[in-house]
Amino acid sequence: MMKSLGSIRRSFAPWADPASKPFISVKNVTKKFGDFTAVDDLSLNIYTREFFALLGASGCGKSTLLRMLAGFEQPTSGEIILDGQNLAGIPPYRRPVNMMFQSYALFPHMTVENNIAFGLKQDGMPKADIAERVGQMLKLVKLEKFAQRKPHQLSGGQRQRVALARSLAKRPKVLLLDEPLGALDKKLREETQFELMDLQQELGLTFVIVTHDQEEAMTMADRIAVMSHGKVVQVATPAEIYEAPNSRFVADFIGDVNLFDGTVTAAEGGSVRIETTGGIALRMASAEKPASGAKAAVAIRPEKIRISRQPPAHAPINAAEGEIWDIGYLGDMTVFHVRLKDGKVVKASSLNAVRAVEDPLGYDQQVWISFGEDSGVVLKD
Repeated sequence: MMKSLGSIRRSFAPWADPASKPFISVKNVTKKFGDFTAVDDLSLNIYTREFFALLGASGCGKSTLLRMLAGFEQPTSGEIILDGQNLAGIPPYRRPVNMMFQSYALFPHMTVENNIAFGLKQDGMPKADIAERVGQMLKLVKLEKFAQRKPHQLSGGQRQRVALARSLAKRPKVLLLDEPLGALDKKLREETQFELMDLQQELGLTFVIVTHDQEEAMTMADRIAVMSHGKVVQVATPAEIYEAPNSRFVADFIGDVNLFDGTVTAAEGGSVRIETTGGIALRMASAEKPASGAKAAVAIRPEKIRISRQPPAHAPINAAEGEIWDIGYLGDMTVFHVRLKDGKVVKASSLNAVRAVEDPLGYDQQVWISFGEDSGVVLKD
């Protein structure tokens, strides 16, 4: 019986152990295409059995990095070490990795069975061993009944699983996934995310996934590397990336966020006082002590902001008056856009914990927004 995913994930943190050795080390890698630098002096470590995500907008260099891991591109400078072996000059077919492409790249004239067996036949594996391995892969992705079908006779989710089975058939040490769920509809994509997590745990492999979908990365990955313009901006667990972004870019890129720009007026004890450009007085918990007069920003997630008809007890600190400008009902939660007196629009979200709410907030109502000292993070840039 497979061990609970939760029990494994709670204790899995080899990056925090100084004695742990990285399974993949990317060391000062740069990749240029003519005058364009796709990957810029990038370094990161990935550990055995880690589900690692490269997350960023189009053109940030994440797919180029994945292709260098696969061997389809060679670094202009720097080196990539996998399980103690420098991959320089090693062609893709000799690397202990396999890549699953966004398009799936299935052979349309071949059956599911033959698609999965293709790489094994190319390697000269005996027929009996191929049949056994293909049977194992079909069972793994729950496609035993579809072995004789061709790709056009399958749904998008089934084709995705055939591509996955083919990628796993050669038992690579690392599976590289390039936007693997992009062609699936929302519900199937969410289901497949958890299937991939369970599969990765069962096989004990290292997965490296490239995605621009923040939810996808947050759901599946043990750690995320947020990339921008060929560089890694932050590497951390999903919770750390979301709750403690290390820069304005990461705070703004991951999920929804409200950013309050201002000037530091004082730093005392474990908190910092900031006066925003709109005249709101903030007092936020902060381990760092920026100098008085320094520019700073405070990032606060919408779910951390409360809305009330009356001013909170701690007003005017960490509070402001405004008007409900827009309301978005999403089923599980309601999102409010509150326009403050200085014109700034703040987003706040409220969980719909019960089916009906007495006297709900409506458009154009005057309200107060408020938040606690530990609700946001102080950013220096």
